[in-house]
Amino acid sequence: MQEFDAIRPYSDEETGPAIKRLVNDQEFLDMVGRFKSPLMARWAPGPLRFLTRRWLSNRFGHFTRVDDLQAGLSGYIGELIENTTTRVTTSGIENLGKQGAYLFISNHRDIVFDPMVVNYLLFHNNLHTTRIAIGDNLLANRVFAEMMRLNKSFIVRRDMTSPREMRDAYLTLSGFINHSIANNKNIWIAQREGRAKDGLDYTDPAIIKMFYMSCKKSGLSFAEAMNKLRIVPVSISYEYDPCDADKARELETKARCGSYKKAEGEDTEQIMKGLTEFKGHVHVHFGAPIIDSPENAKELAGLVDSEIHANYHLHASNLVAYEVRSSHSENAVSFDAARSSVVTAGNWTEEEVQAARAEMDKRLTACDPAIRPYLLDMYANPVQTALDANAKLNTPG
Repeated sequence: MQEFDAIRPYSDEETGPAIKRLVNDQEFLDMVGRFKSPLMARWAPGPLRFLTRRWLSNRFGHFTRVDDLQAGLSGYIGELIENTTTRVTTSGIENLGKQGAYLFISNHRDIVFDPMVVNYLLFHNNLHTTRIAIGDNLLANRVFAEMMRLNKSFIVRRDMTSPREMRDAYLTLSGFINHSIANNKNIWIAQREGRAKDGLDYTDPAIIKMFYMSCKKSGLSFAEAMNKLRIVPVSISYEYDPCDADKARELETKARCGSYKKAEGEDTEQIMKGLTEFKGHVHVHFGAPIIDSPENAKELAGLVDSEIHANYHLHASNLVAYEVRSSHSENAVSFDAARSSVVTAGNWTEEEVQAARAEMDKRLTACDPAIRPYLLDMYANPVQTALDANAKLNTPG
């Protein structure tokens, strides 16, 4: 795998030394310390650092294999998920077998929690966890870079300036993904660059084309190459997004100014917010593997989108937002009317629906009036794409 050294995750041989570096890294110790004991982090950071180093060394210092490290972390990840969600549910897991590997193409809401919850569900269903595609913008934080490469993350370059550099980077990425699948290593990748902050989940055909780049010389047709990857569309739905106001503010700024420049440390701040703050009910749907691919990237992207949209398990928060948004138009749609035409993540009581209305009102009221429409859109748009996808599926011919 030497040709992939610049982008691949850490190997088993590199796991022990990487853990040792982290356990002796002051920034990492302070981050873990703040998470474990916020009060002590404020008033006694030195002693907390010492205690955190000792705790980490005892719990994780002996691991020398990536899979063993992930197994050792599973309990802590389960605790994190339990403390920040009301529940995590899944559907479609029966579509997956234990033989061979899959390329999971997922909608993208949260930088770290998306692949983390997918891997958590795979692990607890006795399936192999995935190698995770991450943008190189996340490598700006040295500690996160170490943690992610320890957690089977590989790098997608975004800092390219020339067409040739872009082609070479995509060719390497394509080769790594195909090599991984051929060697029974699952892959998770978002359907587009960056999170869908507006709630509109559409696959970028350029990503699909990238998968094929390293296969062209082999003589495989596009469809044959895609079928070998066993693409699984994944729909991840959050009842509430911890970063919803941040995303809405970014969208409003882009609309008003034409661009948005992230502040230093903004990605790190949103990673921590997405990991540690309340998300309500989270549902993950695994689609059936695509084994009869269309012959071009645009059609395959459309097929992935249809699966993601039709199987997106909507929450009361989504339907409330859709109802509120549609009330401002001539074609108002009630909560119940929308509910009857989509897949939902629960069968809510009237009290639960009223609680969702109150929570959405609270979130909108807390926002500057200019960004409220953007926050409403990110919850309402998945309802519209689900309605469109289901109408298409139910149309004869």
